[in-house]
Amino acid sequence: MAYCKNWQKAEAMSHNSTDYEEVMHAAGYRVTPQRVLILDAVCAAEGHTSLGDVYARARAADRSIDRSTVYRALKLFVELGLVVSADVGDGETYYEIAKPKRHHHLVCRRCGKEQEVEDVVMESLFQQVLDVYGFEADSDHLVLFGMCADCRATNGV
Repeated sequence: MAYCKNWQKAEAMSHNSTDYEEVMHAAGYRVTPQRVLILDAVCAAEGHTSLGDVYARARAADRSIDRSTVYRALKLFVELGLVVSADVGDGETYYEIAKPKRHHHLVCRRCGKEQEVEDVVMESLFQQVLDVYGFEADSDHLVLFGMCADCRATNGV
C-alpha cells in the first residue's frame, strides 16, 4: 500500500489521517489496490489536481490503470466525502483530499491565483441565505471568482 509523503502539513488532511478503508467498507465498497493508488495520486498533488494529472500519477505507479477507472474512483471518493471536487473556472473539474473542516477558495479570473478561505468567513453568508431564502447550503467547498488584490491594484481599481 502506498502512502502520501506530505500529509502532515498543518491543516492538511490526507487519506492517511482518515480511515478511508472504513468509509469505503461501511458504504459497501472494496478497498482495491487501484483505488488506493488513485487516492494517493490525489493526495500527492497537495491541493487541487485535475483528472488528467491524477491519471498520470496513478498510471506511472500502475500501467494497468485506465482513465475510466480513475474517473469512476474519483466519482466514488467524492460521493463518500473522501475527496472534494470543484470547477475553478477553466472548464475542468479539480479534485483534492477532503479536509476536516469546510473550506472555500477565491480564484482570480485574471492571474489564476487561488486563496483558501476558512469556513468561518462564509458562515454569515450561508446564514443569510438561510434567513432570506429558507435555503440551507451544505457546500463544503465553494469557489468564488473575481479579481485578487494584486490584479486590482495593477488595474487601478
